[in-house]
Amino acid sequence: MKNNIYLLYGTDSFLLDLELNKIISNTDPINIVKYNLDDNTINEIIDDAQTLSLFDSHKTIIVKNSNIFTNKKNEIEQDSKILEEYLNNPNPNTVLIFLVETDKIDSRKKVCKLIEKVGEIKKVEKPKNIHKFIVDSFGKYKIDKESINLLIERVGENLSILSKEIEKLKIYKEDDFNITKDDILKVTSKNIQPDIYHFIECIINKDVEKAYTMYKELRTLNEEPIAIIALLSNKFRLIYQANILYQRGYTIDDIANTLGSHPYPVKLALEKGRAYSRELLLDYIEKLADLDFNIKAGLIDKELGLELFILNI
Repeated sequence: MKNNIYLLYGTDSFLLDLELNKIISNTDPINIVKYNLDDNTINEIIDDAQTLSLFDSHKTIIVKNSNIFTNKKNEIEQDSKILEEYLNNPNPNTVLIFLVETDKIDSRKKVCKLIEKVGEIKKVEKPKNIHKFIVDSFGKYKIDKESINLLIERVGENLSILSKEIEKLKIYKEDDFNITKDDILKVTSKNIQPDIYHFIECIINKDVEKAYTMYKELRTLNEEPIAIIALLSNKFRLIYQANILYQRGYTIDDIANTLGSHPYPVKLALEKGRAYSRELLLDYIEKLADLDFNIKAGLIDKELGLELFILNI
């Protein structure tokens, strides 16, 4: 019989929180205790797990930044043996949930093997079908395909931002439960992503003046240089991959499923990418990757690096 012990891991904090909320949805907040392995020791957490709750016979403990299950170290040194001892004899009245933002846990570690044996390990991944994610998020609300495409066009594919805009729409239309394109235009906040293709066109066409102006506009919207580099890289990569797959006979839906994207961004990428050669796209992908590395390695200032990239196109 499995105990009330969970290890949730994945690279998206928003999705981890969604999965966590599924587990604790019926739990009284007064019985929930939160810890962070960057601030607390595993000793404190296990002591609490073994102690009866003051308010109820059951207790739920949430532990964030649980790098004890990975090769990465926490800011505080952690003793995994204490956790191993607890996992061999867990308190049946305590629900213990570990969360860690990582693509991979170290399954060779004894603590990982023990949790797999006595509890549940789940990797939380981005849904491949964003269309379904949007429909599911709206629940009983009705929304057609064209409206979904418009929502993605305006907001982008970031699930956290999408969810916030969906909640705004649900509150706005709580009287008739029908989401239209007009509602989306009225209520949602326009994301910078729809303009990114124009930015890419300016870069590829070596229009330094327009590209630099667009960069400055993005900065006035408080977009970080690292985020702009990531956005450019992702779109260049999408254009490159989508066009290769299209030339191999893949349909737009096939490409979307293969790349884990929505059909609408794929359609845009194919339309925008027809004029660009593979070599040119690869060149910019590599340049942006080098720039990202140099910034993160402290070899160049992030703002200066991106400005020089634009000025030298």
